[in-house]
Amino acid sequence: MRTPLIAWRAVVAAIALTMTMSACSSASTDSVGTGANAASPEVRIGVGIDASYAPLFLADEKGLFEKAGVNVKLVQFGSGGEAADAFAGGQVQFAGLSDVTTIGRLPQNPDMRALLLYQVDDKYLKVVERKGVSDAKQIKKMAIVPGVSQLAAIRFLESKNIDPKSVKFVTAAPPEIPALLQKGDVDAFVLWEPWPTKAVELGGKIAETTGDFGVLPVHWLVTGAKWLKGNQDTAAKVAKAIEEAATMTEQDPQAAAQATQKATKIPAAQTLTAIKEIQFGARGFTAADLKGYESTAQFYVDTDTAKSVADVETAVLQNWFTEHVGK
Repeated sequence: MRTPLIAWRAVVAAIALTMTMSACSSASTDSVGTGANAASPEVRIGVGIDASYAPLFLADEKGLFEKAGVNVKLVQFGSGGEAADAFAGGQVQFAGLSDVTTIGRLPQNPDMRALLLYQVDDKYLKVVERKGVSDAKQIKKMAIVPGVSQLAAIRFLESKNIDPKSVKFVTAAPPEIPALLQKGDVDAFVLWEPWPTKAVELGGKIAETTGDFGVLPVHWLVTGAKWLKGNQDTAAKVAKAIEEAATMTEQDPQAAAQATQKATKIPAAQTLTAIKEIQFGARGFTAADLKGYESTAQFYVDTDTAKSVADVETAVLQNWFTEHVGK
């Protein structure tokens, strides 16, 4: 059964209100203590509201953070970009962020450190075209969200031998984009679920997934170098809980979908479909990973989004996961 657009907007509005209240609450909480003598400090993790964060919602639901010996509060934001901003502002000590989003913000916040990756997308982000577009060369306007959506849109056009400079990019919030497509204000977009499904319900069509043209976004667990220096043990406990939750998400997608629904109000069936399109599993970084991240850093310079190439070699802690989680 299709969810009416008005009803979906109501859900989004309710979620936004919840996120705002959560963010305000977290900002008023005393900053987490440092060192081994801190008495059960609260650790705040910024998350978005889609299936990419299913392992974190599952870890919270199943008490895995508590089991690991750490007091965690998940703070929801409308997108990974908003979580990154909250991280930079000191509202959270960790954030679940895509590699593209993090790299884009590194020049402004060089303190960011990636500890591990916990999922890889190859089908979750989708290219959606409006009714009437039968060839990618007909695309003249694309809606984007700064970060992975923007990068994927440009890579999609390049894969079709279309000069990205020939296309107008319209920046918008994810909930607005399906309606923009329906009205003909844009011809296409690349986004994560549930927005492609919503666009299809409004008459759009899915053309490809990002894996079809070689874009494989991943999600990192990000913290700050200064905070990490005095809290290695706490960070390791958080990482172990997420590693366990990522494995559980692969083994029991239904439980992960239900945990995500409880946390975000997004229907479990919708999340379950999305979870099956994502490869979950926590691990450290490889030299091949780093090469790909350097390419992303160069992308921001090439598109005049950044003045200098982000120092991903410093930001990505290649050996941290192995040293602290033992895998």
